[in-house]
Amino acid sequence: MNLGAFSISLSVKDLAASRAFYETLGFSAMGGDPDHGFLIMKNGDTLIGLFHGMFEGNLLTFNPGWDQNARNLDDFDDVRTIKATVAAAGHPVEQERGGAEGPASFVTRDPDGNVILIDQHR
Repeated sequence: MNLGAFSISLSVKDLAASRAFYETLGFSAMGGDPDHGFLIMKNGDTLIGLFHGMFEGNLLTFNPGWDQNARNLDDFDDVRTIKATVAAAGHPVEQERGGAEGPASFVTRDPDGNVILIDQHR
């Protein structure tokens, strides 16, 4: 299964302070909008999303259809196919968004309760 780009999404208290901290570690902003409460930081192929006031706790994020540089992939598994596979295996499917095609997302949890967001933007 091709899940696309991977990042960790962090719920942060102070977006500017978190940005400065990750810049110290060699990350730079590659996307997002501080005025809307989020930034995507990159160091090599490593992505960290910083989100202020959008959700509680941290989560793993996969973006079907994108590579680590947010470029469209020609070949990827659609989020609805991934969701069907997860559900058929008996794993939880929560917070479903989107229609029959195009952008959509859902949340699942691993056996330890870690939150995983599958978020397709195209």
